[in-house]
Amino acid sequence: MKSIYKTPLLAAMIAASMMLVACSDKAATDSAATDSTAADGAVTDTAATANDKLETKFVTIATGGASGPYNIIGTSLAEIYAKTFGVNSKTQTTGASVENVNLLTQGKVDMVLALSDVVTDAVEGKNNFDAPITNIQQIAVLYPNVIQLVATQDSGIKNIEDLKGKRIAVGDQGSGTEVNARTLLEGFGLTYDDVEVDYLGFADAADAMKAGKIEAAFFSSGLPNSSLLELEQGIKLQLVTINQDKLKKIIETKPYFKTFEIPAGTYGNDAAIPTTAVMNALLVRSDMSEDDVYKLTKALFDNLEGLKNAHQAAADISLETAQQGMVAPIHPGAKKYYDEQAAK
Repeated sequence: MKSIYKTPLLAAMIAASMMLVACSDKAATDSAATDSTAADGAVTDTAATANDKLETKFVTIATGGASGPYNIIGTSLAEIYAKTFGVNSKTQTTGASVENVNLLTQGKVDMVLALSDVVTDAVEGKNNFDAPITNIQQIAVLYPNVIQLVATQDSGIKNIEDLKGKRIAVGDQGSGTEVNARTLLEGFGLTYDDVEVDYLGFADAADAMKAGKIEAAFFSSGLPNSSLLELEQGIKLQLVTINQDKLKKIIETKPYFKTFEIPAGTYGNDAAIPTTAVMNALLVRSDMSEDDVYKLTKALFDNLEGLKNAHQAAADISLETAQQGMVAPIHPGAKKYYDEQAAK
């Protein structure tokens, strides 16, 4: 009897074992299929999320002095990029345009604000630049930097020619303000030899004028300039008129200048003050990817209201004028965005 039941029992045990193995294999297969589906889902999620990410993990924006519109607008833009893309985006205060272009060329920052006259010099390799710079590209034309030449009322300075023999602030050395000041003085027949020059940024120039150490100062920025707003609360200012006929002669060889007026009431002035302006440029490194620059450009224009809230100069930034008067080659990522908008 014992030998009669052993074989069927063994067969049953083998059969049961094979069924367990088969079930186990099916479960493993099902599990693998589930894992594959989950993986596919993760890829899909990642792909969806990739639209809100950048290849780079850092977006450092070189701006200007701490109190100027460059820094205020740049800081707001950095906050937008950090929030939108989750990158480490921050600003770097600098001496502004010339220093900014040099920092960008050296790869020490990712994006800069700079005046179009300085960018023109950089691309052509003139004045502050020994050779043409080829590794920077433009995202947008932003807002006008208005040349605001101010003097104390006691100085008797009413126009640029009156600056001869006076002690004046021309901005930080190598800044866009300083480049504007030097160019305008030359256009009106003056050089630095004809004046006493102090290289002072906005806040320092305002302090020096309050203290009676200088008689006039150039402020090149969006309107209004916060240092000038503060200054006009403490002393009687004279906004210096820039002769528009002579300016038009300068524009013939320096087309980045444009005629402009400081509106009445900007600094307590009863009437509009004829002056000049230079458009600001937003630049990036040319080796930044097309996709990243496309997203950065899109985020800029998607968040214009936030920039306007940060500083009213940003109210002049618009999609319609962003390509007008570009002085550096446009980055392919920015061009892709503009082409996309034009096709809508």
